[in-house]
Amino acid sequence: MLIKLSIVVGAFYFIYHKIANNSTLKFSDFIDFLSKNDAFSLKTILFLVLLSILNWFFEILKWKTLVTSIKKTSFKNALEQSLGALTASLFTPNRIGEYGAKAIYYAANHRKRIMLNNLLSNMLQMSVTAILGFIGFSFFIVEYDPNINYYKFTRFLVIAIMAFTLLGFGMTKSKFSIKGFALEKIKYFIVAYPKIKLVLGFLLSVIRYAIFSFQFYFLLQLFEVDITYLNAMAIITTMYLLASIVPSIFIFDVIIKGSIAVYLFSFIQVNELTILSIVTLMWLFNFVLPSIFGSYYVLNFNFPKNDE
Repeated sequence: MLIKLSIVVGAFYFIYHKIANNSTLKFSDFIDFLSKNDAFSLKTILFLVLLSILNWFFEILKWKTLVTSIKKTSFKNALEQSLGALTASLFTPNRIGEYGAKAIYYAANHRKRIMLNNLLSNMLQMSVTAILGFIGFSFFIVEYDPNINYYKFTRFLVIAIMAFTLLGFGMTKSKFSIKGFALEKIKYFIVAYPKIKLVLGFLLSVIRYAIFSFQFYFLLQLFEVDITYLNAMAIITTMYLLASIVPSIFIFDVIIKGSIAVYLFSFIQVNELTILSIVTLMWLFNFVLPSIFGSYYVLNFNFPKNDE
């Protein structure tokens, strides 16, 4: 019980620390901005909460869909595992704590495959972020013509491709691992995985991405940012792509997204305070709020029986 309580207290302390000591946005400025804009009616708040619920509904549904290839799991159990793991991993680098947190919901003989399953789930979401991000980034360059040194960019791209090619060749000749799993084992796991579940997992990742990116656009409209949906998506998808590339402690993810978002939205002269407030609201609705509910599942967690 002491360990469970420590996890919850630790998660809440990090949330408090992030809100109270945000170097990019003071909490008092954030509250003043919301008060002056008077944009939040009960109807608006309920709609934003609904979008957050839908965001996590499809994430939980994706986890249920994928994990049933290992062990039959109800939506209720998938809900408990997803939100409990969110709370437990909130302050771990790159959400690495999520792997162990989800695994301990299962008997010891299932845990390695559960961790691989979680890696696969994250890879599917990341692939959607990468695909839509590159499309959005292409539109962003065409539409806003950022000051990019294309010679240096091309040279960097060529070097990166060569490095990844050599790395890929090296990985096939060595015992390379991702999240502690040998590359060959991950490859075998994915190849042997039911293809219908991979397709469903990818589609659910797309739906989830569409929901939280629309939520960002809705907040832009709420604060009267004059931008079309397509132009907004070009910037938003670029933001998520760049933010996903930068490693971070998950609790500071909001700072990274905020800095990138401020730079990208500066091309359409959006106030810095507006963008930082929107990024903070996205973080509060999609991570802080679910982690509060997740703390209940952490406190009520019981280890599964080994003969399961």
